[in-house]
Amino acid sequence: MRLQFMTDDKAATQLDVAVTRLIIAGWVGRDKEAVLHHIRELEALGVPAPGAVPLFYRVAANQLSQQAALEVVGDQTSGEAEPLVFFHRGEFWVSLTSDHTDRYLETFSVALSKQACVKPVASTAWRMSEVAEHWDSLELTSWIKEQGEWVVYQQGTLASLLTPQDLLARYLAGEKPEEGLAMSCGTLSAIGGIRPSSEFRMALHDPVLGRTLEHVYQTAALPVVA
Repeated sequence: MRLQFMTDDKAATQLDVAVTRLIIAGWVGRDKEAVLHHIRELEALGVPAPGAVPLFYRVAANQLSQQAALEVVGDQTSGEAEPLVFFHRGEFWVSLTSDHTDRYLETFSVALSKQACVKPVASTAWRMSEVAEHWDSLELTSWIKEQGEWVVYQQGTLASLLTPQDLLARYLAGEKPEEGLAMSCGTLSAIGGIRPSSEFRMALHDPVLGRTLEHVYQTAALPVVA
């Protein structure tokens, strides 16, 4: 899947990235209690607990999209803001994605539920080398629209999640990263519980360098034809 990113630096160049392998990391909290909380969130929706943590789901790369308007099946889908890292021209880059998931299908198969929905992606990226040293201070926030108003849905720093370096080391198990590898690196708990919304906004803020990755998207449920 080809994606275009503008670099957020003085050069402001465009990256033309062909993602060939997409992995979604789940259950990536550093705090075991926080991981358990997220597991219980999903169990309340009928989702079975994972067999191991963290867990890596392989998803088709063509599920990534930078469009602002997406189509889904049914009205039980919701987003989850996550940092996205990808390997391009010999180095890792950081962007922002939503692991948009079908919550109904998730009660049958987590892997299938992740495969069923398009994964929205921001159009700006940072070099990993620019944020690696202060990764834990990056602030992840998402909002959903409820009754016409934006409501904070997720909020916190990345200090609560395993680092991309740790996740990649576990997934690759000694292999070298290849061009086109991308990993969605986990999410924060939902404030007020996981719930569907057709409008989702997300941001990854860097308080050290004073910049923000952002993306907004809407979903429309496809009609069911008998």
